[in-house]
Amino acid sequence: MMMFQLKVDVVNELKLKLPSYYELIVPSVILDELSLLKKTLRGKDKLAASMAYQYAQQKPFKVIDVQKDMAVDDVLLNLCDDKDVLCTNDKNLRRRARKRGINVIYLRQHKFLEVDGYIN
Repeated sequence: MMMFQLKVDVVNELKLKLPSYYELIVPSVILDELSLLKKTLRGKDKLAASMAYQYAQQKPFKVIDVQKDMAVDDVLLNLCDDKDVLCTNDKNLRRRARKRGINVIYLRQHKFLEVDGYIN
C-alpha cells in the first residue's frame, strides 16, 4: 500500500537493489489481508489497499498459495530462508527476520529502500 500512499516506485527500486534472478513473490495471505483492508478502511487508505490488491496480482509479481492456519508474519517467516529477501516495514517482523538470518528490505524516510543484511 505504501507505494501508492507515498508515491514510491517499489518495483523499480527492488530491481535496482536485487539481482535479476530474484522473483517477486506475493503469498496468498497478503492478498487476503489486502482484501480485508479494502473492506474496513476508508478514503485514501481504502483506495491504496484496493490498488495494492490489484497490482500484486500482476507481473512482475507471482502469487503463491500458502497455508492460512498461522499468523501472516509467521507464514512470511516460514517461507523465507537465508537466501531470500523479505520486504516489510513492520519493525517486529524485520527484527524476527534478522534473528533468523533473513535479509530484509524496508522503506526508509518515506522514499528510499534500505537493505538490512547482505544480498548475494
